[in-house]
Amino acid sequence: MTRFQNGSRLLSYTFSRSKTTSSVSPTTALLQGNFQIQHSRHFSNLASATTKEEKEPWWKDSMERLRNIGISAHIDSGKTTLTERILYYTGRIHEIHEVRGRDGVGAKMDSMDLEREKGITIQSAATYCSWNGYQVNIIDTPGHVDFTIEVERALRVLDGAILVLCSVGGVQSQSITVDRQMRRYEVPRLAFINKLDRMGADPWKVLNQARSKLRHHSAAVQVPIGLEDDFQGLIDLVKMKAYYFHGSNGEKIVTAEIPVEIEALVAEKRRELIETVSEVDDKLADAFLADESISTSDLEKAIRRATVAKKFVPVFMGSAFKNKGVQPLLDGVLSYLPCPLEVSNYALDQTKDEEKVVLTGTPDGPLVALAFKLEEGRFGQLTYLRIYEGVIRKGDFIVNVNTGKKIKVPRLVRMHSNEMEDIQEAHAGQIVAVFGVDCASGDTFTDGSVKYTMTSMNVPEPVMSLAIQPVSKDSGGQFSKALNRFQKEDPTFRVGLDPESAQTIISGMGELHLDIYVERIRREYKVDASVGKPRVNFRETITQRAEFDYLHKKQSGGQGQYGRVCGYIEPIPQGSMTKFEFDNMIVGQVIPSNFIPAIEKGFKEAANSGSLIGHPVENLRIALTDGAAHAVDSSELAFKLAAIYAFRQCYTAAKPVILEPVMLVELKVPTEFQGTVAGDINKRKGVIVGNDQDGDDSIITSHVPLNNMFGYSTALRSMTQGKGEFTMEYKEHLPVSQDVQMQLVNAYKASKTAE
Repeated sequence: MTRFQNGSRLLSYTFSRSKTTSSVSPTTALLQGNFQIQHSRHFSNLASATTKEEKEPWWKDSMERLRNIGISAHIDSGKTTLTERILYYTGRIHEIHEVRGRDGVGAKMDSMDLEREKGITIQSAATYCSWNGYQVNIIDTPGHVDFTIEVERALRVLDGAILVLCSVGGVQSQSITVDRQMRRYEVPRLAFINKLDRMGADPWKVLNQARSKLRHHSAAVQVPIGLEDDFQGLIDLVKMKAYYFHGSNGEKIVTAEIPVEIEALVAEKRRELIETVSEVDDKLADAFLADESISTSDLEKAIRRATVAKKFVPVFMGSAFKNKGVQPLLDGVLSYLPCPLEVSNYALDQTKDEEKVVLTGTPDGPLVALAFKLEEGRFGQLTYLRIYEGVIRKGDFIVNVNTGKKIKVPRLVRMHSNEMEDIQEAHAGQIVAVFGVDCASGDTFTDGSVKYTMTSMNVPEPVMSLAIQPVSKDSGGQFSKALNRFQKEDPTFRVGLDPESAQTIISGMGELHLDIYVERIRREYKVDASVGKPRVNFRETITQRAEFDYLHKKQSGGQGQYGRVCGYIEPIPQGSMTKFEFDNMIVGQVIPSNFIPAIEKGFKEAANSGSLIGHPVENLRIALTDGAAHAVDSSELAFKLAAIYAFRQCYTAAKPVILEPVMLVELKVPTEFQGTVAGDINKRKGVIVGNDQDGDDSIITSHVPLNNMFGYSTALRSMTQGKGEFTMEYKEHLPVSQDVQMQLVNAYKASKTAE
């Protein structure tokens, strides 16, 4: 504490530097407020006395000691178990609970009752911990393809990730999906081969699969000592030391020399590691080619450079369940994954026609933060923010760039699963949550000095719908409240109203996704809902060009209605980004230009429900070439109706077809059941596109219409004595066969006449 005499006033201020806060992590020191200032008016005079050189290393050190990582993988690879161990070793929790815990507690990160019952992760959960003086923000994500949006939004805001692979299952279908998402957001990653204690564990097979299936440029940085029941510890190929994990929870790490019997294997694997890294790192390549001895720190720096540049994926090993290999993985996160300053992030400047702006990622700039996840908490809406630049403080005014609203930050917290800790301020690179801020997922917040928006996430289209309604009429209010909340939280969950049957339709990514939401309505809002038969999101499209020429004329005393539209409709070529195009090709003013938007609106409305089965029409281009208007009787309504009737008139002539969602289905079944399962896929009008052998299992890849996949999980279990498993994700919409089209059209007509 230093005191300055300034006139008659005493000014006291505290200046805490990271050197003085060895017991507290630098980031925490920052959050606790590094300047406690009284009479801040005089501070600017003093600040100039403090040189910039003195201040910068402190701030830089705080950023360099920060890691934002996500843990993602296929279902049941051990993501949540791994996070649980990380929290235990970093002192965030004091006892370990299992995912399907018999003690009824469940893992810390699975805070929902449904997650604990089913033993799966449904929502990504954020937490933070410190390890060796570094602060690590972690997001644990779901592995099930139905909750893929949770992985998307986590990877959108993270600087690095751990891809968990099962040493028995290897690279599975969802591992490929998750890896694709990591590539999309350019996230550097480490791989962790888990479950080395299980029967049939083979990490080298998994490493080769990662190279072939995921096209990873990777090599092991560890070698296991023993496998399956004999798995004892690990050898670090960088430091050339053996690690054994003792104590009831593997908390005591014993360092020893490398056992003689595996010295040859270790030497071979270390050489392989150096060769693989030197292929993508010039500095190491020079030393390797000159046959110089490569020191531990040279190799470590080279691995870091290659990993941060996304040219190399270091592979770690262990068994989270048996508490082995987690601490070296944490060291690897600090050593090889980037800090927020090493990742380049872009924003779009709204004042300069969405020009790309590189963000500095420092606390010095203007505030730029992205709301990447919303949750309804006990105290209202909880908004998760990733801060890309600047500082946010409790009580500050921030601006939502997407809506233009100015909002005060009433409460700022850091999350630890479903618990929270109040903080006063947070800076660039951190993940925090704010209360009472009304916004949508994907909105950008600034301090008002800039108009930047962050690029949005990729949101997949929903593939399945259910009709849903509350059992009792009294619970309508709670029912709509639940649906509104879930829609805000989850961009892949959509709610609509069927105009014909007046039923509420919910759409999502699959059966499990919608089941979970129906169950959550029952538990969290105490509303029993009855669910109708799942409805597939068919689409309609046209296959040839058709002309239209329609005159809408109505005279009924007073002002009449008059509008004539001429032109043609035609299919958009496949692979086009747009689903609907409207071209105004009229030369001159036969139709006044103020009526053109009404005509476009009419065509759009008509395309919302095709005449075959009442589903939306896609891949459609409408060209307006001619028309006529009346000086008195023409109106926006008249032209809108003319467009609707013109579309219906020419639609049949354009040879419409029905499109159905086709799913990419990957099955893993014991080889003895391969014939039965393949026969069943053919029965479901599926096309088998791949068949691989993996030990005693067959992996069948096929494209199957979603309409034929209902209840498949039950059918697969009975065909394979419960040993088969499958995952499916949306691939594309394709035309249905002629007989199916006839069935669907007849069923639609029958339901219309029944009404």
